[in-house]
Amino acid sequence: MDILKQLKDELNINLWQVEAAVKLIDEGNTIPFIARYRKEVTGSLNDEVLRNLGERLTYLRNLEEKKAQVISSIEEQGKLTDELRAQIEDAQTMVAIDDLYRPYRPKKRTRATIAKEKGLEPLAAYISLQMAKEPVEETAKDYISEEKEVLTAEDAIAGACDIIAETISDDADYRTYIRNLTFKEGMITSAAKDEETESVYEMYYNYTEKISKTAGHRILALNRGESEKFLTVKVEAPEDRILLYLEKKILKHDNPYTTPLLQATIKDSYKRLISPAIERDIRNELTEKAEEGAIKVFGKNLEQLLMQPPIANRVVLGWDPAFRTGCKLAVVDATGKVLDTVVVYPTAPQNKVEEAKRVVKNLIKKYGISLISVGNGTASRESELVIVEMLKEIPEKVEYVIVNEAGASVYSASKLATEEFPNFDVGQRSAASIARRLQDPLAELVKIDPKAIGVGQYQHDMNQKKLGDTLTGVVEDCVNKVGVDLNTASASLLEYVSGISKAIAKNIVLYREENGKFTNRKQLLKVAKLGPKAFEQCAGFMRISDGDNPLDSTSVHPETYDAATALLEKLGFAADDIRSGNLMGIGLMLKDYKKTADELGIGDITLKDIVKELEKPARDPRDEMPKPILRTDVLEMEDLTPGMILKGTVRNVIDFGAFVDIGVHQDGLVHISQISDKYIKHPLEAVSVGDIVEVKIMSVDVNKGRIQLTMKL
Repeated sequence: MDILKQLKDELNINLWQVEAAVKLIDEGNTIPFIARYRKEVTGSLNDEVLRNLGERLTYLRNLEEKKAQVISSIEEQGKLTDELRAQIEDAQTMVAIDDLYRPYRPKKRTRATIAKEKGLEPLAAYISLQMAKEPVEETAKDYISEEKEVLTAEDAIAGACDIIAETISDDADYRTYIRNLTFKEGMITSAAKDEETESVYEMYYNYTEKISKTAGHRILALNRGESEKFLTVKVEAPEDRILLYLEKKILKHDNPYTTPLLQATIKDSYKRLISPAIERDIRNELTEKAEEGAIKVFGKNLEQLLMQPPIANRVVLGWDPAFRTGCKLAVVDATGKVLDTVVVYPTAPQNKVEEAKRVVKNLIKKYGISLISVGNGTASRESELVIVEMLKEIPEKVEYVIVNEAGASVYSASKLATEEFPNFDVGQRSAASIARRLQDPLAELVKIDPKAIGVGQYQHDMNQKKLGDTLTGVVEDCVNKVGVDLNTASASLLEYVSGISKAIAKNIVLYREENGKFTNRKQLLKVAKLGPKAFEQCAGFMRISDGDNPLDSTSVHPETYDAATALLEKLGFAADDIRSGNLMGIGLMLKDYKKTADELGIGDITLKDIVKELEKPARDPRDEMPKPILRTDVLEMEDLTPGMILKGTVRNVIDFGAFVDIGVHQDGLVHISQISDKYIKHPLEAVSVGDIVEVKIMSVDVNKGRIQLTMKL
């Protein structure tokens, strides 16, 4: 198989782009580095295409490796024909290779191998020939042997049929046909293990759907219902058509003595050997596809969450709500430093509302708090009511935001949080994290295992390695798109920078603590274990805002500093003009990009990137994202009436719709059919996590806590 050609076709890009990207990946360059600083080489392939290319490259290389192992194993057995070799080399999937290898794979003892040990292969061949002139029992008598435990002619025939059944089952062409037919026309069914038991799986208690039409989220729901012992799930194949196909292939003569035997053997081979394996294959493939889809959605949601714009230059009060143990509060200054922490008890069972309000009012006065960040967990609603009441009683202008606190408790109990806040308890750390999530969502959320940030569906049921790899890739892309401040970034943030490992991230922080601030990017080479290759990969993503060289505050890579400096001179500017922001519009001064790029010894794509960066140094791509909704008043679920139009924030996107926070404690669901006037295959085509959307109330069920929304206004 020509892997590069296959990648070109699959990804719909040029062959030279594939060759260039594969070479760069093989040389140990990271995806963010290739996407940002090797655009000339790859023809500007973006990080998403490059990641897909990297994943498929690994799969196809593993496929080639498996082919080589299978060919060599069959060759050792002396059974490799040119035709078989060609079939294996043409195989496109691991399943196809497994099918071809099945007859030659060393087997455990099966009914067929036992029959072969008893010397019944010639009898099997005689039956398969379908030329019997007398009842098979007559010929079978020759195989009776007490020593071999073949006591009757019937025993001999049964053993011979076992051999034939296994031969049928091992035929790769039959399996491929049956698998494809089952996929196309088979049904997936589920039934309740106990109809009386109430559960979230009731819609699947008596369920049938075409395999080819079953959506990924339903497959994951069926799998979970089965593993939690509520459901029995089965694949129903078009059995009659399959048996007819096998008979057509196998029955060459209508022989009165062998035809009935072979018909029974075909049925046995299908039911006992082929069907269970095909069912397993199909369930695995459905699960794999469903997981892939869900992981993609999870990744997209996570990216939107991480790229939410920071709310800068505000002193924030983080509020971690709770009942019995009280609400933990943390005051965080504009740089993220914790100034104060306290616990108040405005919620049940203490209900010390007035005391809590007094404490918070004093904190607002003392520290100039202008924003309260409230976690959306237990007692969030009750806390919100107290906050709104208090805001009406004070002269200061203070707003609040309900923040998704998923993963805050995971972080606050982690080793990392203990190192960061050694003198705080779990609740205080959690409150500080909730405040910082508003100030810089990316810097705070990277401290949490991406799987603990609840923006997907069925994340605990999937292949954890695949999920982990995808989400780590998403975090890497986000961190490198934004860039990090080398003098303030935590080790958790630095370890996601291109080319930086966990160990090097810790060494950077250590170097900073021992030697003070970095004043130029070159100093990175003095950090333990950070060699020239790591420097090449990471330098462009590290920013130094007030260092020796103004270019260090931009995403211009040190490898093009000479070109950037020469460009500034050519246009009559100096490096200091970067700091003073005097370079807006310099792109218009360049009449011929191609000619200028040649003069500077760089590519014109790189030149365009440098110009863009000099015009707006260290611009933050998050600034273009929708800002969170800041509130000063509260809505109750009882206040909602059908027809009301409200603004809300998309909290989660799943296969069948989107959950939108409209300011009441319960997120409302916009079903996929209510998202857009035009047909969409997936909600992500129209909405993303963090989007601010206008929705209309369709229905409210206060008892069940359900709100149905529509975006079709």
